[in-house]
Parts: sequence; structure tokens; C-alpha cells
Amino acid sequence: MYTLDFEKQITDLETKIEELRHVSKEKGMDIVAEISVLQKKVDKLLKDVYGKLSSWDKVQVARHPERPHFLDYVKELIEDFTELTGDRLYADDQAIVGGLGRFRGQTVMIIGQEKGHDIESRMKHNFGSPKPEGYRKAVRLMALAEHYRVPLITLVDTAGAYPGIEAEERGQAVAIARATDMCLSVTVPFVATIIGEGGSGGAIALATANRVLMMEYAIYSVISPEGCASILWHDSAKKGEAAEAQKLTAQDLLKLKIIDRIVPEPLGAAHRNPKEAITNLGNALEKELKDLSNLTPKQLKAQRHQKYLDIGRV
Repeated sequence: MYTLDFEKQITDLETKIEELRHVSKEKGMDIVAEISVLQKKVDKLLKDVYGKLSSWDKVQVARHPERPHFLDYVKELIEDFTELTGDRLYADDQAIVGGLGRFRGQTVMIIGQEKGHDIESRMKHNFGSPKPEGYRKAVRLMALAEHYRVPLITLVDTAGAYPGIEAEERGQAVAIARATDMCLSVTVPFVATIIGEGGSGGAIALATANRVLMMEYAIYSVISPEGCASILWHDSAKKGEAAEAQKLTAQDLLKLKIIDRIVPEPLGAAHRNPKEAITNLGNALEKELKDLSNLTPKQLKAQRHQKYLDIGRV
């Protein structure tokens, strides 16, 4: 497992536990008691460490390469998923993946950024940084959800939209704006969740929903802490100070009423128990969609508009 700096002591103990289990299996030794003692130490350390993470620590957790990504959630939560590809104008951008499927018996349109888990898949999905054709595809799929009157679910996990010259040449800003406009225009129930990183307009384009959820250790910000530090202090080393000032954690954003709900993660975060994290989100999505089903199309759109008009008002 990829180890974060503040997890080193925990990882050392977990390694020792695995070694003891291996010895027990190979030599038939009864060392259950010793393993149990070490496991209790690990659990206590996890509670202590994760109970006092700084904002920068949470940025690192949100970026952990072993956190579940969009396709992991789809695999566990969506039955009969049928991917829909292409923007019908230029190309198919695999940084954004979406399609129709059944979520706990209900047909839904699900769309999200996919980062990939290894070099090959990360290159295929461009590390979750979409180009204009990705946002145009998202707009097309949202329009399909509207046409067929099916709820819309988006899972956001991106450091931001792709900043390359070719993306700008193909109208990146306009594509993001049109995706955001479509989010505000649909009249079906719409729930968005920040599952890892929610970076700038690249995230907003899929997250302007009736309900915005965040995984417990996800982050959501207008710019990365490194970028913020470089602009404000001309020193990216001040990323920790920037992260604290940005109020980018789920806990900060719930207080500011930018998001509506925090989805709890397992002890030690989602990368330690992806299945539990995915189940927790599934339960939260089910509840939110049920609540929204009581609203009329006109009310859904009006509620969404009012939600964003209210942000920042005192």
C-alpha cells in the first residue's frame, strides 16, 4: 500500500501483523493473541492520527492513489451499466465516463471523472483531467437524462480541467460553462458527490446539483493548495498554509453550507476499505434521491437555482 508520511508508524505495525499471520500459517503457530494486541494498537493509532489531520493531510488523503475511483463505484453500485461515448463533435474523452444503469432498482444516468489506477489506465483517462470534448459528452448525457426523465448522479474526482493549449484551442472555457449551465437546467433529481479531489471549474461543471455530498476526506477548492501558494506567496512550499486558508475540507465546506452532507469513510479512510466507503456512499445517494423524488420538475430546478444564489449571501 502507498504510505502517506503521517501513516508510517501505522504501516509498520500493519506490516508486522502480516508477517505474523504468514508465520502462523506457514508454521502452524498459535499467535492470535499477539496479532490481536497489535491490531488494537493499529486501530488506536488510526483513530488518533485521523482524528487530528490538518487540511494539507486531508489533501494527501484525497489524492491517495488507492482510493476508489469512479469506475470502482460504478462496478459496485450500478447494475447493467452501459457506457455512452463521444461528444458527437470531435472525440471521446475518457477522462469523463458516463452512461445508463440501474442503481438499487432505479434507472439512473451516472457521470464522473476517472483517474485510473496504474500507468496505462491513468494515461488512458488523462489522470482525470477532462478536455472540452469530455464536458461536451457530459452535456450530451445530461440532456439524455432530461429527455428520458431519469435521475442524474455525478461523481467528481479531478485536479481540474486539462490546461493544455489544444484544450484551449477547442474551447475549454465554453465547454465548462455549457456543462455548468446544463447542470442548472435539467429538471430531474440531481445528486453530485466529491469522491476525491474537486478542483476548480473542472469539478463545478459536474457538481452544480440539487444535493452536493462529499466523502469525509475529499477536498473541494477553486485552485490547488500548491497553485494558491505559488500565486499568493510565490512559494509552493507554503501549500499547507494555503490549504488551511482555503477551507477546502468537507468539514469546512459543510459549515459554510457549500455542500449538503458528509459521507463517512471507514477508519483510516477509503483507501483502507474501499468497499465500505462505496457502500456508505450508495446508502447516502439512495436517501438523497428518495428525498428529491418528492419534488416536481419545476421545484427541482428552482431549488437548485436558489441553492447557488444563496451561497455567499450574509
